[in-house]
Amino acid sequence: MKKFVWFVLILWALLSPEALMQSQPAFGAGQSGTPQQTQGRKKRLAVFDFDYATVTAASSQVLGANVDLGKGISDLLVKHLVQDGTYSIIERKAMDKIMQEQNFSNSDRANPNSAARLGKLLGVDAIIVGSITQFGNDTKNTNVGGGGGGFGGFGLGGFSHKKSKAIVSIDARIVDIDTAEILGVAEGKGESSRESTSLTGGGSNWHGFGAGAVDFGSADFAETIIGEAVNNAVKQLSAGVIADNGKLQTRTISVQGLVAAVEGGQIVLNVGSKAGLKVGDQLSVERVTKEIKDPATGKVIRRLASPIGVVKVTDVDDASAVCAVVVGAGFQVGDAVKTATQ
Repeated sequence: MKKFVWFVLILWALLSPEALMQSQPAFGAGQSGTPQQTQGRKKRLAVFDFDYATVTAASSQVLGANVDLGKGISDLLVKHLVQDGTYSIIERKAMDKIMQEQNFSNSDRANPNSAARLGKLLGVDAIIVGSITQFGNDTKNTNVGGGGGGFGGFGLGGFSHKKSKAIVSIDARIVDIDTAEILGVAEGKGESSRESTSLTGGGSNWHGFGAGAVDFGSADFAETIIGEAVNNAVKQLSAGVIADNGKLQTRTISVQGLVAAVEGGQIVLNVGSKAGLKVGDQLSVERVTKEIKDPATGKVIRRLASPIGVVKVTDVDDASAVCAVVVGAGFQVGDAVKTATQ
């Protein structure tokens, strides 16, 4: 009888609401049935303008002007990646600033080694470089009558009236910024579902780019025959880049330096982008109060320090950084700064 009573008591304890509450995982506020998980930051990517040298003539025939296809494809890929949310993407303004400072030419943008060096200055985990290999139609013999053909080209006049589909092919490489090793590759080939005698047809409100401006993400361009192919190609490419997320490593950047100047509310450091700093990074500031030396050798074996505060980088160049005070006061020249951020 005693065994039975003990069994009932144990069973009741296990099934009581308090026991059930303790056995359940914790949930975050506002979540509906999803366990709260601790996740690291998103991996950061910089997407460089794609190289389109092999299709320049063909694209000019299609679009009626020499449009920067590389910028258009890059911007559209960024749009898809941002919408997906797997990666954190560096904005174009930050990239353009670094490229101007480093005299980075368009011919360098498809070179993994050159682009990798800039990737370090941007503080990203990897970069994407790519090429546009086809931009035109599926007709090999267009019976040109007064216009020059070309690889995948589709002229604005002088062609036969045979209908064609638009085809766009692009490829991308994910490059490690430390080793310039290619971590992953992705391809995208887009084909329009419609046929037309004009690849720029189908978009009733689209009247060309004008003044060289390019926006492949606009709804008007997307409605054209070639716009449909462009979007399909970039969607396929972005899916491949997203699938390669596991091949990237989140870099840990450790930076150490000194306060070089204190001007009003600004703190100037003696380290900059070459050391891995970027705008938005936060650094702890401390002051060495005592050095412990080895009595046998006289070498400093440990430094005791007191925390002074935290600063945040607001501007950075190769060799220095300007910071705003986040917390703390009494900063002095010679104070040590350090950070270990991912």
